[in-house]
Amino acid sequence: MNNLAMFCLSMESKHLNTIKDFNYLPVGLGDGNFSNKWFLDNKGENISQKNKHYGEYTFHYWLWKNYLDKINEDWIGFCQYRKFWSAEAKDLLPNSLDKLKPIILKKIPDSYENFDVILGEESSVRKLKVMKFLKRGLKLLIKQPSYLFNLFNENKRNIKFHFDMWHGSAYIEKSIQLLDKENRNDFNTFINTKTSFNPHNMFICKSKKIMKEYYSTVFPWLELCEKEFGFGNLSGYGETRIYGFLAERFMSYWFQKNTKYKTMPIVFYDIGKD
Repeated sequence: MNNLAMFCLSMESKHLNTIKDFNYLPVGLGDGNFSNKWFLDNKGENISQKNKHYGEYTFHYWLWKNYLDKINEDWIGFCQYRKFWSAEAKDLLPNSLDKLKPIILKKIPDSYENFDVILGEESSVRKLKVMKFLKRGLKLLIKQPSYLFNLFNENKRNIKFHFDMWHGSAYIEKSIQLLDKENRNDFNTFINTKTSFNPHNMFICKSKKIMKEYYSTVFPWLELCEKEFGFGNLSGYGETRIYGFLAERFMSYWFQKNTKYKTMPIVFYDIGKD
């Protein structure tokens, strides 16, 4: 039996055959015209109307509430039509579908069996070029010039600084105050001391119990964040999908804290190009 159920999330119905060819489970998000061959986030108990702001997490909510206990494979994972897992730490930017197919993950290697969770290799916020920060955070720098001191000092660039520059200074600090005391303190330490995180809201887990614990923590928190920030005043991609970006940082923190985890490379290729 295949030891891996890999859900591949897409916004485009034209990706179906490629995803099926990978032996992955196709997930359709957004308003695309998806057939009944897709898993969709708008059936049963769902929050699909929030997809614009939650991104991948509207499917995670659907899975949690409607389907998780029906999965029989040992490992449950998530990838995206432009981002895939690979057990090989080479050729992470293939230039064709033919080069992508042989390297994407088909089975969890035996070397991962003693771990609960697989996360993407960490993305460092220290080494980004100053121009990227300027492009993303110019409004914040104009409003709060004190951020300039951290901008030109790599040692001062932590997850919080990166998040503020990309998404605005109002969000992550306020959102932390909505967590329970233990997570509030630990997550605050995480974003203020760590300089890298596991990106893209991607993980692979072999415990439904762990997944349920994670979902039972992250979704009530995001609901509280909604009451704080709402939807109507969010502008630009960095703010519009703020709940997905908050969840991305929290995912990295939560699994690192609560599970025995190991990382795996992520391959970048847009299957829509073929």
